[in-house]
Amino acid sequence: MYRPNDEHDAFRAAVREVCDAKVAPNAAEADERAEFPQASYDALRASDLHAPHVPEVYGGVGADALATCIVIEEVARACASTSLVPSVNKLGTMPLLLSGSEELRRELLPPVASGEAMFSYCLSEPEAGSDAASMRTRAVAEGDSWRLDGVKRWITGAGISRFYTVFAVTDPDAGKRGISAFVVSSEDDGVSFGAPEKKLGIRASPTREVYLDRVLVPGSRMIGAPGTGFATAMKTLDHTRVTIAAQALGIAQGALDVALGYVKERTQFGRALAEFQGLQFMLADMGMKLEAARQLTYAAAAKSERGDADLTYFGAAAKCFASDVAMEVTTDAVQLLGGYGYTRDFPVERMMRDAKITQIYEGTNQVQRIVMARQLLRR
Repeated sequence: MYRPNDEHDAFRAAVREVCDAKVAPNAAEADERAEFPQASYDALRASDLHAPHVPEVYGGVGADALATCIVIEEVARACASTSLVPSVNKLGTMPLLLSGSEELRRELLPPVASGEAMFSYCLSEPEAGSDAASMRTRAVAEGDSWRLDGVKRWITGAGISRFYTVFAVTDPDAGKRGISAFVVSSEDDGVSFGAPEKKLGIRASPTREVYLDRVLVPGSRMIGAPGTGFATAMKTLDHTRVTIAAQALGIAQGALDVALGYVKERTQFGRALAEFQGLQFMLADMGMKLEAARQLTYAAAAKSERGDADLTYFGAAAKCFASDVAMEVTTDAVQLLGGYGYTRDFPVERMMRDAKITQIYEGTNQVQRIVMARQLLRR
């Protein structure tokens, strides 16, 4: 699987129809108010687009990795904040799909598939961002259960999601091999959330700290064996960095679409802006780089679906390249619209703000280049 087939193309058309009608109209106000776009979430849920990756056996659509990327791309084209619904649901549940017990999957995936619950991913901490292995959150065995204490930072969906994949140190002397993964519920005693972060972009997607104060979790909610949590976290990111690439594609495509429409209609010096060769060069570069990023992202999605050995490299490459392209394309879109692009009368300023985070989360692009270089040197 590499090129989207006819079913993928039809799926894209259906997703775009939903997004144009029921997601895009909410984007500006949700961003302005910095509030979770509930109406957009309801629209995705009604169309089974909120967690399309969940396998059919657990009540989901069972969309492959490429189809999931197409959903995220099309939603991001309309509203980047809303695109984090399917993206983070995949991020939060991927550890279950990779390493979780069948019992845990059957318990927790159906509510996500139905839209009754969302699932977030808790890896970063105040002193452990790019250096995730230095986390301080602890999990101590108490009989058949585990007692968790710590703070997780930059958690997308915190306070909205019901379930959280939490990584904690279970053996302080074992380094990375002393980290384990657990599922925590917002309903567990001792779970609380910080105030929403005041952000540059994706303002309608809540980002908060998650506080774990002596949270007792049954042993059945450990994901995989003790000490395998860090490996699960890294394998998860290999897959989900592709979804961030897809989000970046959607943001960039939305900005290019607005810019194309504007330069065709706007006239200066008696001519449409689209007739000026200097601006044509800008548009050509925007389109060329965007399509290159799309092809790399779809290739990475295919490798994610197959579980190819070189997914680590391709996931990092797709995320890094697509997000850099998104930042460049959205900035150029603002430039093409001139003063209007700098105002909230047009969506490109929001898209430029939203694009920035794709270069940062799920591993900064500097870290992605380290990942790629190490993979190349191992060959």
